[in-house]
Amino acid sequence: MEVLWGRGREVASSPVSPSQLKVLFVLEEEDGVNLRTVTERLGSTPPSVSRLCDRLQAVGFVSRTASPNSRRELRLWLNESGRSFLRDLRARREAELHEVIARMPPRKRAMLLEGLVSFSEAAGRSDTRSGGSERPNFRTA
Repeated sequence: MEVLWGRGREVASSPVSPSQLKVLFVLEEEDGVNLRTVTERLGSTPPSVSRLCDRLQAVGFVSRTASPNSRRELRLWLNESGRSFLRDLRARREAELHEVIARMPPRKRAMLLEGLVSFSEAAGRSDTRSGGSERPNFRTA
């Protein structure tokens, strides 16, 4: 999946790095947040995130405005170009995924679907007995 997702971003004219893409995803979820919030979401440092945002502003994906509460604090906004970039990225990723799945034999596609449904159900469930500390056994019989 990692390789497949990377292909969706591998356009010669892709103006963002993986780190910058993470910033765009944060802003898409929490538009209008301050730099500190983005830094916390990324687990990074303020100078690094500030540079990422400078680059994203330079390519026209992010806008900054002064906070109404403090002139020292800036708010970050994903603008329409940034939103459009993310829509296009998702469309490329989805097309690539559909193409790969279409090449699979029908029986294997059904198995994949069954496995993904099971995975989704397991991910949504919390196991209170083990506290989540038990490691799964991935070996098959």
